Amino acid sequence: MRDLTYPPVIGTAKTLFRVLGMKFQTSGTEHIPREGGAILASNHVSYVDFIFNGLAAVPSGRLVRFMAKKEAFDHKVSGPLMRSMHHIPVDRAQGEGSLHAAADYARAGEIVGIFPEATISRSMEVKEIKTGAVRAAAEAGVPLIPMVVWGTQLLKTKDHEADLWGRGKTVALHVGAPIPVTGEDPVAETEQLHAALAALLDKAIREYPISPEGQWWAPARYGGTAPTPEEARRLDLEEKAAREAKRAQRS
Repeated sequence: MRDLTYPPVIGTAKTLFRVLGMKFQTSGTEHIPREGGAILASNHVSYVDFIFNGLAAVPSGRLVRFMAKKEAFDHKVSGPLMRSMHHIPVDRAQGEGSLHAAADYARAGEIVGIFPEATISRSMEVKEIKTGAVRAAAEAGVPLIPMVVWGTQLLKTKDHEADLWGRGKTVALHVGAPIPVTGEDPVAETEQLHAALAALLDKAIREYPISPEGQWWAPARYGGTAPTPEEARRLDLEEKAAREAKRAQRS
């Protein structure tokens, strides 16, 4: 793939992060292969995760093609940019087609970024995850690599005011060892992915420079005040119902 846009975008972002005094904690980036395809499966705590997740592949000299909502490709500004960087649109009404596209990209030697939780976690824990990442990796015959991003929720997440400039903020990017998948039991292999993500998240929280105690952006299990997974599930269902009601009104 020709990449006339992506490298300058990364360079501009890295310069902006330096100007804003942002700090990064990284580990495990050597697990991202220097050549060949892979599925990079990440947790999801903010609207800007994909902007930072791609940085984990920079030491390996790779570009990540992210799966993103189709609406981002329909927008007159973000659409041309997303297409120029060869990201993959996800039409939730035709999810299988998007997964086959991701497998095709990976089979062709690309690193494909997937958020298997599908939506942002209000609890800041790893939510229940879908089997798509496992199935795409198995279909393409490529490694499934878990990773966790942490700290991006301080910039822009659900139910909280955005602070997109992020002056002095720290973002953590932790990559785990590849998980061998065959696709023979995608549910069991997805449970392995969930466990790997949970372990990486624990590492991220424990090594983060700010204690989680009493923080709105930290899981209740660590002393934070984010909703519990059960409370977050209820809020997600209420949000989904409200969205469907609006859609019904428009139609």
